[in-house]
Amino acid sequence: MPGVHMPSAQVCEQARLSRDPRFDGLFFTGVTSTRIYCRPVCPAPAPKPRNIIYYPSAAAAEAAGFRPCLRCRPELAPGDGAWRRGDDAMARALKLIDAGLLAEQPLAVLADRVHLGERQLRRLFVERLGAPPSGVHATRRLLFAKQLLTETTMPITQVALAAGFGSLRRFNTVFHEAYRMAPRELRKREPSQVDDTLGLRLGFRPPYDFEAMLAFLRTRALPGVEQVDHDAYARLIAPMAEGDAPGWLCVTRDAKDPHALRLQVHGVPPARLLEVVARVRRMFDLDAEPRTIADALSVHPRLSALVDAAPGVRLPSAWDGFELAVRAILGQQISVAAARTMAMRVAQRWGTPLANEAAPGLGHLFPTAAALADADLESIGLISARAKTIRGVARAVLEGDVDFRTDATLEEFVERWTALPGIGPWTAHYIAMRALGHPDAFPADDLVLQRALPADGSRLTARALAAAAEAWRPWRAYSVIQLWRDASHAPTAAATAPGRSPARRTRPAHRARAAAPVSAE
Repeated sequence: MPGVHMPSAQVCEQARLSRDPRFDGLFFTGVTSTRIYCRPVCPAPAPKPRNIIYYPSAAAAEAAGFRPCLRCRPELAPGDGAWRRGDDAMARALKLIDAGLLAEQPLAVLADRVHLGERQLRRLFVERLGAPPSGVHATRRLLFAKQLLTETTMPITQVALAAGFGSLRRFNTVFHEAYRMAPRELRKREPSQVDDTLGLRLGFRPPYDFEAMLAFLRTRALPGVEQVDHDAYARLIAPMAEGDAPGWLCVTRDAKDPHALRLQVHGVPPARLLEVVARVRRMFDLDAEPRTIADALSVHPRLSALVDAAPGVRLPSAWDGFELAVRAILGQQISVAAARTMAMRVAQRWGTPLANEAAPGLGHLFPTAAALADADLESIGLISARAKTIRGVARAVLEGDVDFRTDATLEEFVERWTALPGIGPWTAHYIAMRALGHPDAFPADDLVLQRALPADGSRLTARALAAAAEAWRPWRAYSVIQLWRDASHAPTAAATAPGRSPARRTRPAHRARAAAPVSAE
């Protein structure tokens, strides 16, 4: 398709014929003889080149009248990470679509949120993705419904609700118009009851180091709230309404697909499923495009060597933004283990214990902002400055002064958070990196990063480090993870853990935001 952004026709052809999983989700193949569109990894016999049209997105293929392949299942393709990451208007608009904004608001609201006119936003989507925002939204809903119909035994009424349709009749009509089949035709038989636990496959582009991701999360796991072992991550999901039972999720490698993770979800209402899937994809960084990130980091010899040694390292995000922000503050200037201990005290004291474990090892919800806004945090041994900062953040979240919107630009996010007493640039960038999964967050004041990049015993200044990192935009956060990971494996790593800065004299809370770097949980 001329004018759109995707790999060249030659690259698409080579990737299609070789079924290269590194290009999964970066383009789709429309087969004119069957009117079906496929992923590059489709196992079906390769069609003749004269019967092929390449599309930059599933929405573009569907807009051209193609139906999704039942063998390769386009709903399993990872998102195009280049378009969904960073501060570009396109990326922020896609994040809002993923958050469900167009399910409740008109296009004018979406355009206003990204500071563009409606026509300009529509033109941008068509130029880059081959479909308008409404088409991208509709395709996302239908493909999610298709996945639920294929992989679960949810009744079709609940599938419709999970996909964002308020009416079963409307869902049946839209599904049939798009795919020329009724939803029930994807199933051999209608299930007699709903399974207690839903299982979904979440695709990614290789390489993906799931074990490294689990290792990062395991050292920071909060007992009772989350459980991390060598092959799985599990945690509680707080209910939306008071009095409802919490749910839980578990993420493992998929036993059948080497390029996918397996998500199990229990006790989550159908209307929240799409949100849960989106949050898990962000948390485990499943839409990243490793080749693009590696190219950006490899301009520096030190990072090039690290990427070559560990090409599958991804950016670990957090499930809940407020929880991550509290833990980041708790961990300022202390070790990861000490921060984890302090976070356990907070969870046990002000969190919500369950009468019975929702799943093995999961029996405690992390405190809400309301629970910590006036909490006597000094009573558990937290110094006064940190306690005041956490209470201030909790109140700011409740009052809407700060939030964890994934569509905010990095500059906007850092500016709002550093306006709070006790929050400096280091902490704001760390929260952006871990809570939002922002790919360009970069805590330049970090002592470990300043020492790790030279790798010769010297130490860069924050200004020199930030200047060097300009060449890695918009993927600087990946350099942070690579350097922290390398520092943690170095013989001298025990002296200063990644993400830490040396202890400094405690400053009054009203002056803390001007202080030098703080440390991560």
